[in-house]
Amino acid sequence: MPEPSAPPNPPRTGLAPRSIVLWSLVALAGAAGWAVLALSRGEEISAAWMLAAALGSYAIAYRFYSRFIAHRVLKVDKTRATPAERLDNGVDFHPTDRRVLFGHHFAAVAGAGPLVGPVLAAQMGYLPGTIWIIVGVIFAGAVQDMVTLFFSTRRDGRSLGQMARDEIGPFGGAAALVAVFAIMIILLAVLALVIVNALAHSPWGVFSIGMTIPIALFMGVYLRVLRPGRVTEVSVIGVALLLLAIVAGGWVAESSLADTFTLEPGTLVIWMVGYGFLASVLPVWLLLAPRDYLSTFMKVGTIALLALGVFLALPTLKMPAVTEFASRGDGPVFAGSMFPFVFITIACGALSGFHALVSSGTTPKMVQKETQIRMIGYGSMLTESFVAVMAMIAACIIDPGLFFAVNSPPGVVGTTVQSAAEAVSNFGFTISPDQLAQAAADVEEASLLSRTGGAPTFALGMSEIFSAVFGGATMKAFWYHFAIMFEALFILTTLDAGTRVGRFMLQDTLGNVYKPFKQVSWKPGVWFASAVVVGGWGYFLWVGVHDPLGGINQLFPLFGIANQLLAAVALAVCTTLLVKSGRLKWAWVTAVPLAWDVAVTLTASWQKIFSADPRVGFFAQRDKYQEGIDAGQVLAPAKSMDDMHTVVTNSTVDGVLSALFALLIVVVIADAGRVCYRAVSRPGEVRLSETPYTESRLVAPAGLFPTAEEKAELAAAGVGPEGGVPAGAGRDRDGGSGGGTPAGTGAR
Repeated sequence: MPEPSAPPNPPRTGLAPRSIVLWSLVALAGAAGWAVLALSRGEEISAAWMLAAALGSYAIAYRFYSRFIAHRVLKVDKTRATPAERLDNGVDFHPTDRRVLFGHHFAAVAGAGPLVGPVLAAQMGYLPGTIWIIVGVIFAGAVQDMVTLFFSTRRDGRSLGQMARDEIGPFGGAAALVAVFAIMIILLAVLALVIVNALAHSPWGVFSIGMTIPIALFMGVYLRVLRPGRVTEVSVIGVALLLLAIVAGGWVAESSLADTFTLEPGTLVIWMVGYGFLASVLPVWLLLAPRDYLSTFMKVGTIALLALGVFLALPTLKMPAVTEFASRGDGPVFAGSMFPFVFITIACGALSGFHALVSSGTTPKMVQKETQIRMIGYGSMLTESFVAVMAMIAACIIDPGLFFAVNSPPGVVGTTVQSAAEAVSNFGFTISPDQLAQAAADVEEASLLSRTGGAPTFALGMSEIFSAVFGGATMKAFWYHFAIMFEALFILTTLDAGTRVGRFMLQDTLGNVYKPFKQVSWKPGVWFASAVVVGGWGYFLWVGVHDPLGGINQLFPLFGIANQLLAAVALAVCTTLLVKSGRLKWAWVTAVPLAWDVAVTLTASWQKIFSADPRVGFFAQRDKYQEGIDAGQVLAPAKSMDDMHTVVTNSTVDGVLSALFALLIVVVIADAGRVCYRAVSRPGEVRLSETPYTESRLVAPAGLFPTAEEKAELAAAGVGPEGGVPAGAGRDRDGGSGGGTPAGTGAR
């Protein structure tokens, strides 16, 4: 098949002398940061060097590499109508202002991973995780997100599993559909569990986060009905209301209303299931897009403020560049060697399969122009990667002794500050019992021991940085609890968008059997698929909050590997589509990260299945606890013989599912390889499911700020900076309004 022709009016590639000087300085700043990080040994260095390395690398990657992919590899075409324009129905398909859609996409993909994964991986030292976060996102994660978004947009917003079935074939496609949907339910339940743990017994968090829902509804109506297209205007109002909600949350927590907003975990599950269902079935402009957009101000604003705090306070990285746990693989936070487990532990922020689900779910149904895919897909992922860098900094600026006391389980550090201090000394670090007690008192917590999961450590680091700049030591407790609430807000936006994506995925799958389901806005299908998805993750969550060893707690160990296996599916589909669409010479763009991801995930799967170390291998763990049962012994974390039997069952289930997921991914990749070989050897027989070209009537900028050329184009069309359909362009071919009607959060 011939390579696609270049779109009209491709962007100029030359650089002016002033730009050459500017980008040279950016490259030098990034290189200086990398040099200090890589070469410093046995000394504490400023965390600002890590920021310099990250920001310099991101800027170069976005300006040059993402531009190369968008215009040379994908050949995005601004004259081609997107499904949001052609199929606009005000429910799922909706041309959305690029700034709002950037906020939605970022909020949907940036969940627990970039906050907690780097914190846990810090036990290996700051250098391995930082390299993976930055290099991984540039060449793998952001590439996956952007390319998946492009190909899904070209296919009316089809889900990843359905694209696999359409382009790879029924066999590999069926394996992909099963694997993707099963992994999706696990991921959503894990994210929901993190939110429940953060919000349980927290009236401040419950009130502040709960208020984002009516604020988002107001913003949706404001943009759709009251003041269509006034994105800047509603942004100012929304941010003001959000800040008021956060401050008011503190007031509520100290008032007589505190009991009303103090919810038990089971109650939170019910509320979250109900919210997830509503977010999935309501029009996207009414709740989901404005709420995610609103949350992005909170997310990006807080992280930017944190980065500013690093530059002002200049904290030093107290964690070594590389610890002994990297080579020994016996770390107290998680067991396993640096390869492959650092690359599994840090997913979001570097490479995450969950992102591909959003890039083939809600987002492609709302993109105004193909030229915006670069900013939304690649740019959002770089932003999330920066969140992961800040999490790494937060973990590494606190005392290593405190880090390991907080992140190690009770079976390792005990339950007293004395036992924890002794255990930490055995790791090669030093901290006194008084220092551990004082650290807890500083943030007004009874104890910080064994606060595993990463979130409390991030909050500690965040409070350390903010208190050094804003308010001093007396404000440390405030910033710590603010960070806990911030993390819950960060994660909730992933859950609601993920539920809607799961609905799309299930409808696509069921549509292969019953055609009406393929109409993603068909109401019976919408309600049924949404109920199945929230029922799936809601069941595992409900059981998990009532049974420490049941429900999603049983499947939690699969989270990291399952997520990265999902990335392998996405990259395999993208590589196949590049080959089938005549872009063989550019297939390395996704094939290289695919090869790396397959090597990492299958190695990790092999070790989790066959390792003889019970801290690593599921079946080895099963054998250990079965031997304990036979000997009449109760082993931690089990507290009774019933718990011992549950651990045996859980380990067996996890081992079997690990093997099943790995097998399904191998099938998908092997079938994709077969299709690629056939496309190369017999190009005349290639069939693509791409939607035929339709000329776009909509005019909109590609980036955050319109260029001079785009401003002239917008002025000639008689539309504002939000973009839209020129006056008198008429109605679209399907009888809809295209992008020209008041489109809520979209174009006008």
